[in-house]
Amino acid sequence: MDVTLYLQAIAIGIVEGLTEFLPVSSTGHIILFEAVLGFEGPPGKVFEIVIQLGAILAVCWLYRLKIWTTGLGVLQRDPVALRFASAILIAFLPAAVIGALAHKHIKALLFNPTSVAIALIVGGIAILVVERYAQRPRFKALEQIDWKTALKIGLCQCLALVPGVSRAGATIMGARVFRVDRATAAEFSFFLAMPTMLGATVYDLYKNWSTLSWDGAAVIAVGFCAAFLTAWLVVGAFLGFVSRHGFGVFAWYRIALGCLALAWLWIR
Repeated sequence: MDVTLYLQAIAIGIVEGLTEFLPVSSTGHIILFEAVLGFEGPPGKVFEIVIQLGAILAVCWLYRLKIWTTGLGVLQRDPVALRFASAILIAFLPAAVIGALAHKHIKALLFNPTSVAIALIVGGIAILVVERYAQRPRFKALEQIDWKTALKIGLCQCLALVPGVSRAGATIMGARVFRVDRATAAEFSFFLAMPTMLGATVYDLYKNWSTLSWDGAAVIAVGFCAAFLTAWLVVGAFLGFVSRHGFGVFAWYRIALGCLALAWLWIR
């Protein structure tokens, strides 16, 4: 048994769980950490797909009651449930369409450490600007977000197709620009992540099916568990933190990490 490989799998699973729902880019972190650690998982990128699924399932579990009540409300044609479910669906559609059309080309061109480092720095600066100039919130609950605002947030999510931008960062900061308060913006991002990331996972599996391999299933399982448990612990703490302190610390972290990554790439 290669202990180093399992430790690397745990580390990358933890990184995925820590970063998937924070505005710091989980994809960017995975690309950088795999490059630094020299990690080579099973063929077909199945490891990366499964640990991402682990993080998403953790949030589905945490919000299971809200998902259940919303589903029942939609079946019963409750207007509040219909409004919320419709807003999530509308926000999901732009990234679903553009991602299906452009994902292959973006992955070929921009999935590299240099692009990630630059995107981390630019995204950090953007967060500082939004935090400085965001207007007084108009939406303070998920059910208040209307279809027009949801569509604008969904269009912002398309920016996250570029690795290093951060899906959470794009949706949360987009929501802040359109006058959603911090905690509600973060929660809307969590719910929007469910169809978006589940859809992306299914799409990746479909496009890479011929090359997928489950060799190293134990390594994959270790990474999945690490991502699930870490995301489960992080989400609640993140909501409480941003409600009190905002997103500035994540912006400075992105800028520092991007600069360190560029320095490491230059030295290497």
